[in-house]
Amino acid sequence: MKAVIMAAGKSTRTYPLTLTRPKALLPVCNKSILEHQLEALPDCVDEVVLVVGYRGDMIRERFGDVFGGRRLRYVEQKQQRGTGHAILVCEDAIDGPFLAMNGDDLFAAEDLARIAEAHQAALAKCVEDPRLYGIYETDAEGRVLRLVEKPGEVFSNLANIGVYKFNPDVFDVLRRTPLSERGEIEITSAVQTLAETGEFRVIEASGYWLPIGYPWHLLDANAYLLDHHFRPEVLGEIHPAAHITGPVAVGRGTIIRPGTVIEGPVCIGDDCIIGPNCWIRPHSTIGHGCRVSQASEIKNSILMNGACAPHQNYVGDSILGEKVNLGCGTVTANFRHDGRTHGSVIQGVLIDSGRTKLGAVFGDHVHTGINTSIYPGRKLWPHTFTRPGEIVDRDIIGEE
Repeated sequence: MKAVIMAAGKSTRTYPLTLTRPKALLPVCNKSILEHQLEALPDCVDEVVLVVGYRGDMIRERFGDVFGGRRLRYVEQKQQRGTGHAILVCEDAIDGPFLAMNGDDLFAAEDLARIAEAHQAALAKCVEDPRLYGIYETDAEGRVLRLVEKPGEVFSNLANIGVYKFNPDVFDVLRRTPLSERGEIEITSAVQTLAETGEFRVIEASGYWLPIGYPWHLLDANAYLLDHHFRPEVLGEIHPAAHITGPVAVGRGTIIRPGTVIEGPVCIGDDCIIGPNCWIRPHSTIGHGCRVSQASEIKNSILMNGACAPHQNYVGDSILGEKVNLGCGTVTANFRHDGRTHGSVIQGVLIDSGRTKLGAVFGDHVHTGINTSIYPGRKLWPHTFTRPGEIVDRDIIGEE
């Protein structure tokens, strides 16, 4: 069986992180979203068709032609004309029933195995607020009656999570599917057509579904996987004067210096220098080649490869892109005095993150001056910088 993973889109909601990489390469627990997806595929999948577009060369370079014993085939979606169109461009690569899945969410392996055994079906997950999702209405036997995007009325709480099992006849359905209001061919429209045959069903996911819609969702996914799907392993060097509790992974070539305190779950990559005298708090992931040193504190954050918090830095509930360097005394504020949830401006609209703790999001190669103070929820574009003593109370926007 083949699996199609749709990873062609340009994700503007996750700027500034996706200004320099496709969304599928965003890291969670020191593995890209796409790597997590490939590892979760069931054994019956022997070939994966990757639909690439925006910065697709980075995906090809990272994964090559084989991953985990499975052949990888690349199909380019030159124009972003919807998820249904992404499936259509794969037609020549498909010769039988196949899985299809969004390339920007994380799915449980057990649920992918269950849907792989189905005839034609979609994975769905029970959600608290159905108004935010595409919602399935089914009969008593699980057959799909309709799929409604963000319904005004609550008739079901089964959300469409973007994983499907199709037969090749779906290509004819997609060709006949009218364009949506956005001018795109939508998978959801094809699902509605298939539902009218009475043969398309819903399988309710029993494992996790971790959608990555905004940058802070990476923090949610990172914390969940560290809590539930994390294998601690120490391959580096830990000084006897360091203090480590809880599950902690330390990569090869990494040195943990004296006075360092690490409270797991924490994942640290290869070739890092941690310490002396710093504090790594739970649910932090530190990439490869990073440096966290004297009097710095990292809490519930993600540091991508080469990021440095070397002197008296506080990084809380934040994401640092590759090769970010924080000047001495740089602090990310992450809590409002009134205790309300944080907002962040996405595409000109203030979005409520739903989080009472949210720090900053740094694009790649950001440098901050000494004693920089950053308001919660602010974002800094790649290659931007701050001056000594600067207060960042709004996003720092650079070139796209």
